[in-house]
Amino acid sequence: MASLSSKSALVSRLLQVKKESGKTYTEIAKLTGLTNAYVAQLFRRQAHLKPETASALKAAVPALSDDLLAAMQEIPMRSFDPTVVQDPTIYRLHEATVHYGESIKDIINEEFGDGIMSAIGYYCSVEKVKGKEGEDRVVIIMNGKFLPHVEQVN
Repeated sequence: MASLSSKSALVSRLLQVKKESGKTYTEIAKLTGLTNAYVAQLFRRQAHLKPETASALKAAVPALSDDLLAAMQEIPMRSFDPTVVQDPTIYRLHEATVHYGESIKDIINEEFGDGIMSAIGYYCSVEKVKGKEGEDRVVIIMNGKFLPHVEQVN
């Protein structure tokens, strides 16, 4: 699999196959039973394709070669290019998280106690809805397991 050795080359190939399929992440998600955000994570090698899901993904995107499917089933190096934050959409998501972060933390602590929302066992999806005045709006659902902080005793 030498031609797929670098993450960027692999991601480029995966995105090309997805583009050629003519399907959106949401369409692929519906065909596989995954969330649209998770499907996007798979194609960007930020998530691990489970063997039991590979056949559904292959059925949804038939041009995925066995080599690509095998590469997607390897545990990924989850990382990001720091320049990606310069993209306006990503920058605004980061800005919203920073702006609302302390308030969200306060509400989590009030509702659940001392702990965090985990990104392990995490579900994320993106939806398009109409606003009060008929405008298109983006809804991002972040669904993470609550993990309480524990007192460390001997």
